[in-house]
Amino acid sequence: MWQRRKSTTENKNVFTIVLEPTYKKSKVQGVTITQVVLRVPLGKSTPDFHRKPMAMTVNEGRRAFFKAIAIGEPTPSVTWKRNKGDINDAEKYNIKYNERNKEHILEIPKATADLADTYQCYATNEYGTAMCSVPLSVIQGETQTYEQAPQDFRKKQLPPQKEGELDPKLLEILLSAPKKDYQRICLDFGVTDFRWLLKKLNQMKKEREDEQGKVVENLRNVKQIEIKPHRRAEFSLDMTLRDPNSKIYLYKDGSQVPYSSNGKSRYSMQKRGNTYCFTIKDPQPEDAGLYQVDVGEINVLTSDFRMPAVEFASKINNVKALERKEASFQCVLSKPLNRITWSTSDSSLEHGDKYDISVSEDKLIHTLTIKNCDVADNGTYYAIAGTASCNASLAVEGKKKPQKDVTVPPRKSVDLLSAPSFITPLRYHIPPEGYECQMSCAVKGDPAPNVAWYRDNVDLSVDSNYYITNVRGVCSLFILRVRPNDGGVYKVHVENHLGSAECSKLLSVRGKFHILPLYRNVKFCTKCCTSYQT
Repeated sequence: MWQRRKSTTENKNVFTIVLEPTYKKSKVQGVTITQVVLRVPLGKSTPDFHRKPMAMTVNEGRRAFFKAIAIGEPTPSVTWKRNKGDINDAEKYNIKYNERNKEHILEIPKATADLADTYQCYATNEYGTAMCSVPLSVIQGETQTYEQAPQDFRKKQLPPQKEGELDPKLLEILLSAPKKDYQRICLDFGVTDFRWLLKKLNQMKKEREDEQGKVVENLRNVKQIEIKPHRRAEFSLDMTLRDPNSKIYLYKDGSQVPYSSNGKSRYSMQKRGNTYCFTIKDPQPEDAGLYQVDVGEINVLTSDFRMPAVEFASKINNVKALERKEASFQCVLSKPLNRITWSTSDSSLEHGDKYDISVSEDKLIHTLTIKNCDVADNGTYYAIAGTASCNASLAVEGKKKPQKDVTVPPRKSVDLLSAPSFITPLRYHIPPEGYECQMSCAVKGDPAPNVAWYRDNVDLSVDSNYYITNVRGVCSLFILRVRPNDGGVYKVHVENHLGSAECSKLLSVRGKFHILPLYRNVKFCTKCCTSYQT
């Protein structure tokens, strides 16, 4: 801004106009923007950070890095500094730019105790400068061994909740949860309207997915932790690791938890295909906490496990219902609770087309309604709240139809045996080169005839470019990738012990000429679909 200052010279009527920098507020917390011009022209902007670097804590000897994405018009230049010393040593620091992700990176290949410091990142253009600081902490001692877990500043030192602000745990959990669980998770933290969070959450989720993409090719079907029947708690996810030998770590409230893969210990992890399922055997109130799963140093799942001290004032009872009708289980809790877990012996139940899960206004009465009951719904249903659980059975009875006396005429023997014949013959095809093609026909016969395909009288059953199927009399030949030499006369031969039949048709590859094998003086032009004689 402009300021007028009185001159200190003998001429008291002389004033000096001084331009002092203006400080602006950034959209990213912890970033300071300094504007050095009075007005920024239309279409131009001061620098800012779309994503600022994250604080890190690493073991001595491990790799550390900071990443930042700077924005502004014109595009700002990015520089790095540290409080104690410089970063000009190429052996200790590696400064680079990722053109694909638009990331400016400061890499420290081997962190040592003397490199622990506060680092600053500056984004500068002609209209101002954006600056943010980020600490690097180095844990001295032996380099991390094979069994030791990596250190993660974000997990180890989650900031405490400040008055009037969101619990930091909520954002961590929402980053791993599917959108359909947002409302349920927010209610557990006392947040009734989470729509204003979505923009910030989407930005954080994209940053987290970029990190996860370094160690995981595919991540889906993330299921939050919940108590199952038979005294166990489970949470799982489906993921494909880029490196099958990557280490997977489990944390509870920031501390590493040892687990086994045989299911005998208190904490275990079982892998079925690409599904990783973590289990807590016989969960107790002290098992409640924030659980996180890391691949190497990258977080892939965060889940909050709660064990409320509650009992059932009234348990669910056995229910009988008719087919196509509804059946309801209802229980009453000793203390208000936003939700409980409803499940069968195999899986938990969710509110939807089949099940209606409701809670009374005082949060004491919980109801499960099974819609459009069927015999397949028979079984045992469980209501689980904290360490307390109860179960009851559902019996679905079919509607009884009145029986009538029906006289069944004696059966007559009918001879249905027949020789093979074609119901629908082959059709003429002109597929383009490089595409796939399907030729089909329908045959009948009793007993079912054997089917063979030929091209120019050559058996196609052993050619890998052809895929042959026969489903209930519909015989199909798939050419996975049409080649110029696939043109020719295709013949289907069907045969059983009562006789045989054949059907043949020409296939021409588009844009090519094909000479018929039986009539060497006739050529077929696939562009005009006419034949001519030479």
